[in-house]
Amino acid sequence: MASPAQPDTEHLVPLLDKDGVRLTVDDAIATVTLTNPAKRNAQSPAMWRALVEAGQLLPGSVRVAVLRGEGMSFSAGLDRQMFTPEGIEGEPSFIDLARSSDADLDAAIASFQEAFTWWRRSDLVSIAAVQGHAIGAGFQLALACDLRVVADDVQFAMRETSLGLVPDLTGTHPLVGLVGYARALEICATGRFVTAEEAVASGLANLAVPTGQLDGAVADLAAALLAAPRDAVIETKALLRDAAGRTYDEQRAAERQAQARRLRDLAGLGE
Repeated sequence: MASPAQPDTEHLVPLLDKDGVRLTVDDAIATVTLTNPAKRNAQSPAMWRALVEAGQLLPGSVRVAVLRGEGMSFSAGLDRQMFTPEGIEGEPSFIDLARSSDADLDAAIASFQEAFTWWRRSDLVSIAAVQGHAIGAGFQLALACDLRVVADDVQFAMRETSLGLVPDLTGTHPLVGLVGYARALEICATGRFVTAEEAVASGLANLAVPTGQLDGAVADLAAALLAAPRDAVIETKALLRDAAGRTYDEQRAAERQAQARRLRDLAGLGE
């Protein structure tokens, strides 16, 4: 099976390239690439810290952030070494975490989650380009993005429950929002694979394409997103993102307020 076509970023100097994460920026598009294909882009605390740093390094010009993985898999989940008694050198093992105080354990998990939170920032739209395995933490990283374009060989799975754990890397909220409570529960509790066809049909993915066309499809989507005025996209994203937490009348009011801001801005009357 051929590897997905690689985006043309060779001419770009990375703003970050460490711990399995590379960040490049080309004008309004940032590309964050997971760069450990030999381990199927398995995740570790070091990778999460690098992902946090990538978010912090984004220039203000960036409007679209693309997240992708090198090789045949997007991310096959946690580095298996994290499950061993000794864990990863220099990092707390699961046993160390379990023995820590409630406050320290909560703080540790919160620090892990930070790698998954910035993708939904109001000032940009994030796209996950997902091929091959996206398991556990890999599934949740794809869910952290606003949009998902998948290759036809994609296999999503939430395996945490099968291991006696729960999905704790911010994936439960978007998963329920995308596919509903009943299907989300079934996916998580069984740990089964979700294919490209089901992902699109259930709303989990926006589009599925042949593996070799993945990067091209993402580039086309990014270009379409950039075609609209930035402030209009920001206001629209905020309206849609917060709609589920509002009543119908509250959403109507939010629409009026957002439109008033846009009309005044277009008329040159903004603050």
